[in-house]
Amino acid sequence: MTEQTERSLAEPARTEQLPHADRNVVTGPAAGDAGDVVTDVTGPAAVGTGTARGAAASPALPDTAPAPAEPRPLGEPRTWPRDFTDRLTAPLPGVRALARIAREGKLRPAPEALLEIQQLPFAPGPMPDVRPSTMALTWAGHASWVIRIGGLTVLTDPVWSRKILGTPARVTPVGVRWEDLPPVDAVVISHNHYDHLDAPTLKRLPRETPLLVPAGLAPWARRRGFTRVTDLDWWEAVELPAPGGSVRFDFVPAHHWSKRTLTDTCRSLWGGWLLTAPDGRRIHFAGDTGYGHWFEEIGRRHPGIDLALLPIGAYDPRWMLRPVHTDPEEAVRACRDLGARCLVPMHWATFLLSAEPPLEPLRRVRAAWAAAGLAREDLWDLPVGASRVLDEVTSGAGRT
Repeated sequence: MTEQTERSLAEPARTEQLPHADRNVVTGPAAGDAGDVVTDVTGPAAVGTGTARGAAASPALPDTAPAPAEPRPLGEPRTWPRDFTDRLTAPLPGVRALARIAREGKLRPAPEALLEIQQLPFAPGPMPDVRPSTMALTWAGHASWVIRIGGLTVLTDPVWSRKILGTPARVTPVGVRWEDLPPVDAVVISHNHYDHLDAPTLKRLPRETPLLVPAGLAPWARRRGFTRVTDLDWWEAVELPAPGGSVRFDFVPAHHWSKRTLTDTCRSLWGGWLLTAPDGRRIHFAGDTGYGHWFEEIGRRHPGIDLALLPIGAYDPRWMLRPVHTDPEEAVRACRDLGARCLVPMHWATFLLSAEPPLEPLRRVRAAWAAAGLAREDLWDLPVGASRVLDEVTSGAGRT
């Protein structure tokens, strides 16, 4: 049992405040994801309905990072607290916030902005040939990636459905046909929102496919017949055997929340995944997250990240979505906090979940990257369906 879990069991639920000076007023709901049911605005006992006020400095980090956790056994039974509300870094929505968004009606782009849909980058192509030493990405859309690492094929938050609960149909096709996928060796899930955990897509997989999920989500997967399910707390890890040696999967924090039904607010955890190849190269998959202190801590504990897969869309209006969705400028800042070499934008150009124009995330992330003086070739702004291979010579292989 981890330190966080012990604290969750011992203490009453509470809501942590964002430890950043730019958090002056946080009233926004963590309800921006497609399919999120926000009717239950009270949630568990500690779900905030008011305002978190004031500004707090980021906590001072110790000089020495903790040693990485020993890998846990795959598929082990776990006992978790009833909910993970104590991990929130911003209050969940109150009645006033929901009334405001209903009044303003600002959860979809303006009609004239929808003309940009036809310009969204979509360039499917053959997946790259790989060896056990190859690290490659293919973007299927939204937060769904096909990652080739250490000889394994890993899917992240796979959503191959045309439509998901509570949102319009996808505006670009899936970038990779299901029948063109190589055998899937593992799936990682960041959290249980419908645009990240898609039951119809998972049903296409063999039931013996290893699923790596956040704490508290394993029962959901096992009820659907999956036999190799491992759920982890933040800062825990497992390893999977691979042709090139073991690939390590660390579950790391994110600034988000979880909800799938009217009665399960924060009953399972949320987070990102850090994948480490046998040669030491690393990919950080953020899942869904707002900006905050966790990025710097992840980079401190796991230095030498090569690729940071970070969300850049579903951010408008900011008063509502800032706590749970990074905007493009925050994604660039998060990449630098992580110490990552390359930023790989995601969570845009697939489902229209908020009010920004469809192409705005791409324009803004390119501008922010250039303004930061970073090398253009290190911004992997891939079209949906495109692939890219990490150069083994210029990567961060071997860094500790």
